[in-house]
Amino acid sequence: MCDSSDKILPDETEQKMRDRNTVSRYKMREQAFFLCFESLFSDTDIDELADNAGDARDVFVSDYAIMCARGVVEHESALDALISAHLKEGWKVSRISRVSLAVLRLAIYEIQYVENVPVSVSINEAVELVKKYSVPEDAAFVNGVLGAVEKSL
Repeated sequence: MCDSSDKILPDETEQKMRDRNTVSRYKMREQAFFLCFESLFSDTDIDELADNAGDARDVFVSDYAIMCARGVVEHESALDALISAHLKEGWKVSRISRVSLAVLRLAIYEIQYVENVPVSVSINEAVELVKKYSVPEDAAFVNGVLGAVEKSL
């Protein structure tokens, strides 16, 4: 039996819902990356992944993160084709680490489909995410692919 101090009051839930969209754009992008990365291992839809993150870590995932992750899943084949077109000869999308792949898909989604995000911001923050969650070599790889994508636009 739980006492009333364990319960989240409606006002607290409303505040958390408002707060989830006041985090920095970098944090929103990081949340989107987590959703995209997790979707590589699961057939669970993005909304359920976001709900599970909230349940497991008491975090509300931002609307922007959910929108981007949904977009990545929806446009996955087009994003992968664009990535593939900008890989060096002999490389295939299947050889890319999952962290780098999730970051590349997210950044290219933003570049292609989100109007109010400058391309340079998407690239810089993608590189920062890879530096944080992968090995140093992957940052240079991601930067190179995204730079090639930018030049082709």
